[in-house]
Amino acid sequence: MTPITVILAEDHTIVREGLRALLELETDIAIVGQAENGHQAVELCAALCPDVVVLDIAMPRLNGLEAARQILRSGSPPKVLILSAHSDDAYVEQVMALGASGYLIKQTAAHTLTKAIREVHQGNSFFSPAISRRRNHHAQKARLQGDLPLNRDPFRLSSRETEVLQLIAEGRANKETAEILHISVKTVEKHRQSLMEKLNIHDTASLTRHAIATGIIESSVQVTIL
Repeated sequence: MTPITVILAEDHTIVREGLRALLELETDIAIVGQAENGHQAVELCAALCPDVVVLDIAMPRLNGLEAARQILRSGSPPKVLILSAHSDDAYVEQVMALGASGYLIKQTAAHTLTKAIREVHQGNSFFSPAISRRRNHHAQKARLQGDLPLNRDPFRLSSRETEVLQLIAEGRANKETAEILHISVKTVEKHRQSLMEKLNIHDTASLTRHAIATGIIESSVQVTIL
């Protein structure tokens, strides 16, 4: 039997190694790569073409949602399974809008991760039980009330603008941002101005609060507001 190839992307080494150890017990699953930030996850998926990528949402440099967005734009993308400490509907909604295949709450991931990987590899969706129950309840309520699904676009910003926003919120200076993204400082400044205009936000502190509120970073990731 050909094993399901998996990339693990999680910035906490202890958590990542724990998940790896769990998955290595399964004969039909093979870990082919590990990433500690979203950029590494995108690069590894392009290089290794795994069947499934398991992405933490809150990662430095590039968060899991934006990494998923970039991964899913490739020609033959893997199935994307999101890990998060949050079960808020807003986070789940963004995942589904991206085209990800599943969403697991970290607290229950150890019990359901292997099942989730097998399910999404087969083309099915998979959610932690609490999320699944809530989604079914919302769907049933919407059918009874005749509500139409909302056409929401959680990504009004471009991929590059989202990357710049995350790095700003992490406290990176324009020069450091330019070095990380391999672009000029002038280009960083243009992206910064563009995202401020789109969001109607005009100071760094408010940009950081927006990044936290929309799940681009968690408050614990924030470094210094410049």
